[in-house]
Amino acid sequence: MHTFFIEHSYLIGLVSFALGWIGMPVVIRIAKAKGFVVRPNKRMSHTGEVPNIGGLNIYFSVMLSYLLFDYSQIAHNQFFMIGIAAIMAVGFVDDVLVLTPLSKLLGETLAGVALIGFSDLRITHLHGLFGIEQIGVIPSYLLSLFILVAIINAINLIDGIDGLASGLGILYCLFFAIYFHLVGSTSWSILAICMIGALAVFFIFNVFGRREKIFMGDSGSLLLGYLLTAFVFRFCEQNAYHVVPEIYHMSAAPAVAICVLTVPVFDTIRVSLTRIKHHCSPFKPDKNHIHHLLLRTGLNHIQTTCVLLSVSVVFIGLAILGRNWNMWLLLFADFALATVMTLILWRVINKKLYGNNAND
Repeated sequence: MHTFFIEHSYLIGLVSFALGWIGMPVVIRIAKAKGFVVRPNKRMSHTGEVPNIGGLNIYFSVMLSYLLFDYSQIAHNQFFMIGIAAIMAVGFVDDVLVLTPLSKLLGETLAGVALIGFSDLRITHLHGLFGIEQIGVIPSYLLSLFILVAIINAINLIDGIDGLASGLGILYCLFFAIYFHLVGSTSWSILAICMIGALAVFFIFNVFGRREKIFMGDSGSLLLGYLLTAFVFRFCEQNAYHVVPEIYHMSAAPAVAICVLTVPVFDTIRVSLTRIKHHCSPFKPDKNHIHHLLLRTGLNHIQTTCVLLSVSVVFIGLAILGRNWNMWLLLFADFALATVMTLILWRVINKKLYGNNAND
C-alpha cells in the first residue's frame, strides 16, 4: 500500500487535502470560541471577525499526512520536525499576542538553528558565484540564516490579500515536488505534496469562504516560508554536488530558486528600499506592496491573486529555461523583467489616477 501511494504521489496530496478539509471547520470553531480573530481595520478590507490561525490546520494536515507516508524518515529528521513546530508556534503566538519585530526575529532565528545547525541543512556552496565554490562552516551558517529569515519574511509580507500566499505556496511547492520526484528525493517530494494538499484546503476556505472564512495568519505564512527555505537549501545543495541525474542538473540552481520566488523576493526588496528612501523603517507596514498596487488599478482580490499567480508561472518558466545559463545572466533577466513589469504597473496606475496628465 505504501509503495502504491509513493508511485501515485498525487494521492498523498489528496489525503493531506482530506485531513485539512476535516480539520478546518474545527479550527475555525476553536478560533471563534477563543477570540483568535481579526477585526476590520484601516489596513484590511474584510467585514466581521475572521479567524486568523489557519496555519494551525495547515501544520497538522501536513504533519499527519507526512507521518502516514514517510514515517520512517521522522527519526532522521527529528530536528527539522522540531524546527517546523517551533516556527509555527512563533507565528501562532504572534497571531494571538502580536510580537515585537525583534521578538519575532529571535523566534525565527531559534527555529533556524534547528534547521541549519542541528539538521545541518544549509547552503555550503555558491556554485561559482563571485568565483566562490565551497564556503566555510561559519559563513555557511550566517548566509543560510540570512536566507532563511529573508524568505520567511518575504512570504509573510506577501500575505496581504485572499489566496495570494497560499496560491503562490501551491505553485512553489509544486515546482519543488516535481523536481524532487524526478531526481529521486522521495521524502522531500512527499513533504512538498503534503503541503500542496493542505494549502489547497486553506485556499478554498480563504478565497471562497463566507461564514467559514479564515486567514492564514503568521502561523501559516512563517511555516510556509520555513518549508520553502528548506526546499531551496536542498535544491541548491543537490545541484552543487551533482547528486542528481545529469539530465536534471541545474548549474544555475541559486538563481533558479530566486527566479521561482521572484514575486515575494522582488517585492520585499522593492518595498524595503522605498521605505528606506523615504526615511522610514523597513519594518513599518504600508500599502505599497505589489498586491496593493494592483488593487489600485481597480482589480479585486481574486483578480489580483490570479494576475500574480500568472506572473509567477512566467517567472517559473524563465527559471526552467535559464536553469543552465550563467547565473548573473539569469539574475539580470529575472530582475530586469520584474522591474519592467513594475514600471508598466505604475504607468497604468498613474494613467488611471491622473488620466492624460500622467503623460505630461
